[in-house]
Amino acid sequence: MPRAEHGEPDEPAGRFAEDLVGLDPHDPETREFAAHLDRMERCDSRATVEGMLRGVGEFAHSANRLRGQRRLLAVLVVALILFGVGFTVWNVLVYVFAS
Repeated sequence: MPRAEHGEPDEPAGRFAEDLVGLDPHDPETREFAAHLDRMERCDSRATVEGMLRGVGEFAHSANRLRGQRRLLAVLVVALILFGVGFTVWNVLVYVFAS
């Protein structure tokens, strides 16, 4: 007999059933944990433009969930990357128009 008939919750079904035993499958934190496990086990190629953009999207979603000092660090990393890109573009433009 299924456990639900005895008043006990069913075991979680799906890809991560063994990892989610004892957790409420309808809990938002459990769903986020399952999504985290899915991202950890996914084998996407980072050598393509789509793969790189997907990585940037995952970083953006992760940074939006952060709070406090970790969020500040993520903003600092993004600012340094943008500064590096801007500096490189500026040097290329100076080189192109100076020649």
